[in-house]
Amino acid sequence: MQTSYNLKYALLISFVATIGGFLFGFDSGVINGTYDGLNAAFGSGGVNSFKIASMLLGCAVGAFVAGTLADKFGRRSILIVSAVLFIVSAWGSGIATDANEFIVYRIIGGIAVGAASVLAPAYISEIAPADIRGRMATIQQVAIISGLFFAFLSNYYLADIAGASTAKFWLDYETWRWMFWMELIPAVLFFLLLLTIPESPRFLVASKQDDKAVNMLGKIFSAQRAIEIKDEIKQSLQSDHRPSLKDLVSGGKIRPIVWIGIGLAVFQQLVGINIVFYYGAYLWQSVGFTEADALKQNVIGGGLSIAAVLVSLAIVDKVGRKPLLWVGSLGMTITLAILVYCFASATFENDSLVMAPAIGTIALYAANAYVVFFNVSWGPVMWVMLGEMFPNQIRGSGLAIAGLAQWLANFLVVWSFEQMLGGIGLAGTYALYAVSAFISIFFVIKFVHETKGRTLEEMQG
Repeated sequence: MQTSYNLKYALLISFVATIGGFLFGFDSGVINGTYDGLNAAFGSGGVNSFKIASMLLGCAVGAFVAGTLADKFGRRSILIVSAVLFIVSAWGSGIATDANEFIVYRIIGGIAVGAASVLAPAYISEIAPADIRGRMATIQQVAIISGLFFAFLSNYYLADIAGASTAKFWLDYETWRWMFWMELIPAVLFFLLLLTIPESPRFLVASKQDDKAVNMLGKIFSAQRAIEIKDEIKQSLQSDHRPSLKDLVSGGKIRPIVWIGIGLAVFQQLVGINIVFYYGAYLWQSVGFTEADALKQNVIGGGLSIAAVLVSLAIVDKVGRKPLLWVGSLGMTITLAILVYCFASATFENDSLVMAPAIGTIALYAANAYVVFFNVSWGPVMWVMLGEMFPNQIRGSGLAIAGLAQWLANFLVVWSFEQMLGGIGLAGTYALYAVSAFISIFFVIKFVHETKGRTLEEMQG
């Protein structure tokens, strides 16, 4: 196996791509601290589960079209477009004057998030040496969780300085607007740095730009190895046509690897993790936390998430992807079951959930343990798998379909949360997430194949 390469350059260009992951996390997490401000600004047209989830429809569109467009125009080119959309969304979300205008800008941001969610790991996988590809792709999840963490941290400090998310702040704009505008800093940086990195070598070969591919590969590998990799890529493509969605079908049936990718994408959402990301402050306020304390709890959870992903980063290329997935599923099943017990033991008083102090403490520890199990396993590893499991010919299209499924599942989970809360209660809702985590154990064991240490040219499906 080739182990001689320019690690510093590979990490440098991967870092640029992962800023898209940081923005993915920031854009997803910033909404967590703005509920009071949005409701105060828009009144009855404020936020509810559908309006929060509507952004995720934009994510589904972005994920679906990004893979196909990236096969046509290049991974880097579409990432540049997503950076522009992040800038537009960050500014517009903060300047919006009514709920419908706000939703339009959030959907634009969703398109950017969806595109970045599939293209950043794809780009990293396509430039990374095989023996460190898992660790490099896991950096994407570090970036996502870091984005969430800094969104939570930014929200907390802005609200703390101003007094509340509804209070006036700099230039006489409400604090919640500045929470969105903070995203402009990494969004502009992402755009500028993308202009300095090369295109994916596998896209260049697929586009008949062999010389550019060899030149790019030569910056990471030796000149001879760069030519060898170029030849391996050409052979793996197996045909002279550009990749397309039609390649997902073989013998009149959708390829099994596509169904496995869809399963991974959907299960990552059905365990309910984004209820914590989007409704974390709301949930903790419902059990008696003040807005400030709830935002602080988000920061703690974000810090634990970063630590968990760093653990995954350290071991993913040693223990493999599959063991991390099923162990994570087992851990989430147990911690979600504990949360179900805690929520079932609570009572409602004046439309607020009330827990005994001891039960509340158990719920807090279980919730943080659940987040840790997710972020050491399904959080990073699902994206690692999707970035590397598909054969070269269908990587863009496979990512498009899996990304579409992932964001549609995300939409379903977030949109249904308030409906299930009113119907079967918090305990019943979390019981469904626990059942999904339990089923995912068997899905991983039976259907998921290990990709550790294999080159992308060896992937079959």
